[in-house]
Amino acid sequence: MTDFHVIIPARYASQRLPGKMLLDIAGKPMIQRVYECALSSEALSVTVATDDKRIADAVSSFGGSYCMTSEQHASGTDRIAEAVDNLSLGNDEMVVNLQGDEPQMPGKLIKQVAQGLAQHPDTSIATACEMIDTQDEFTDRSVVKVVRDKNDYALYFSRAPIPTRREQGGNSQLDAYRHIGLYAYRAGYVKEFTELEPVPLELIERLEQLRALWHGHKIHVSEAVQSAGIGIDTQEGLEKIRLQYK
Repeated sequence: MTDFHVIIPARYASQRLPGKMLLDIAGKPMIQRVYECALSSEALSVTVATDDKRIADAVSSFGGSYCMTSEQHASGTDRIAEAVDNLSLGNDEMVVNLQGDEPQMPGKLIKQVAQGLAQHPDTSIATACEMIDTQDEFTDRSVVKVVRDKNDYALYFSRAPIPTRREQGGNSQLDAYRHIGLYAYRAGYVKEFTELEPVPLELIERLEQLRALWHGHKIHVSEAVQSAGIGIDTQEGLEKIRLQYK
C-alpha cells in the first residue's frame, strides 16, 4: 500500500472565475466536491491550503481540514510548500497536489500518481496524461500536451500541438496526449522546487513543470486509468459540470 497525503491549494482570487472554489455544484461548493474526490483516494490525510477565510469557513462547514497560507504565493506549488511546513510533513512523505478546480478527479487517478512516484524512486515528480481524441483539442492552446520517452518519462510539455507531423495530411494528432494537472512529489522536493527561480521555457509556455525538466529532474507520466473529467476555469466549464448533476 502506498501512503500519501493530498493537499488542495485553493485561493479565492481566480482571474477568470472569481470565487470559483465556493461556486455551487448541485448543492455543494466546488471545494467540497474536490475534497470528496481526495477522500476517495484513500489518502492518509486531505488538507485544503487556502489564503481566504471564506474558503476556510466552507471547508469547516462540511467537516474538512484546512491550513491558512500566505496571500503572496505565485502558484499552487508555493502554497503547498508552506502547507508542508505547517503540517510538519517529513521530507520523504509523499504529497499529491490536487487542484481545487477539479471536482471530477477520480480517487483512483489520485492514487495512481502517488503510486507512480513510489514505484520510481529516481523520479522527482509523478503525474498523468490521457490520449487526445479530437483535432480541436490537439490544437487548443489551453490544452497542455506532453511527449514521453519509452519509459514514460516526460520529454517536454507544451501548449502547442506536439508531436506535429512534418508532412501534411493524415491524422496529425496521432498518439498525442493531454497532460492532467495532478502531481505527486516528496515533501522535501516541493520545498527544493519552490526555491528554484523560474526558467525561460517555463515563462514562455507558462508551465511550471518545465522548471523541473530544465534542471534535469525526472517527471514520470503514466497514462490515466480513468478519465480526469472536466477542470473548471470558465463559466462554460462550470455549466457543463452542473448539467451532469441534473
